[in-house]
Amino acid sequence: MDQTRRVAVALGSNVGDRLAAIAFAAERLTPILSDLRVSDIVETEPEGEGFGTQPLFLNAVIVGRSDLGARALLDALRGIEADFGRERFYPGAPRTLDLDLVLVGDEIIEEPGLHVPHPRFRNRFFVLGPMAGIAADLRDPVTGLTVGELLRSLLRDEER
Repeated sequence: MDQTRRVAVALGSNVGDRLAAIAFAAERLTPILSDLRVSDIVETEPEGEGFGTQPLFLNAVIVGRSDLGARALLDALRGIEADFGRERFYPGAPRTLDLDLVLVGDEIIEEPGLHVPHPRFRNRFFVLGPMAGIAADLRDPVTGLTVGELLRSLLRDEER
């Protein structure tokens, strides 16, 4: 029986060779995720607390299939970040490479250091936009909405 499930990972970089960072992450995720699809890359303004005036981000999303558990996936993502030279000086610090585990099948996990689905992905165009381009049918297990539906809702909210 196939134990794999669809996994979504958000990628971002706003320091150094941002395009090389995205390419590095995609290459390193290839052995971890089968049927890997990479979204278009978008350039976005930094969002959220602690970003102040920072360089623009390049963002993308990768969707694939994996039989690894969420904690093992998160550990693999942290390893890829570290291999590319990511350092965590303070929350919201500029980053050479940022990998967020967004979805792991229909799992809902709330553990120290691990929250799946990613708690803020529903409000982030830089995640939903690219993800909708490659996996609009992925379903958020918390709301029951697809990525396409979440994106339409976010865009409607921004118009108001």
